[in-house]
Amino acid sequence: MSFVLDTNAVSAVMKGEARTLSRLRDAAKREVFVPQPVLAEISYGIARLPKSKRKESLRQRFELVKGELLRADWTDAVSEAFGDIKAHLERRGTPIEDFDAAIAAHAHALGAVLVTSNLTHMVRIPGLRVEDWAK
Repeated sequence: MSFVLDTNAVSAVMKGEARTLSRLRDAAKREVFVPQPVLAEISYGIARLPKSKRKESLRQRFELVKGELLRADWTDAVSEAFGDIKAHLERRGTPIEDFDAAIAAHAHALGAVLVTSNLTHMVRIPGLRVEDWAK
């Protein structure tokens, strides 16, 4: 089984949250992926912090995580899944942010489980399997 980590899951890894780290250790390294939108969101979060020891510590942890986790490529299948997800949710009157839809599209295109604590939004996406490793 493959897993795609959402931004909050990668943040939990960076914070060293025990439950998430335990689940990550249980998964085969070749089956855990991070899509580029997640990396972009975390990069933005770090970049907007004022210069500080905390910012440097987060940057170092982020570099470590990036070095350990595989990337989920943005393919044509991801783009098609993104379009389907956005259109479906808009028709239902329950749109989500583009980056959330893009992250979900990566998991959908890979046939992977999306690891997220953002269950409220993600469970509305048809056919998307989700798990919250923080629980």
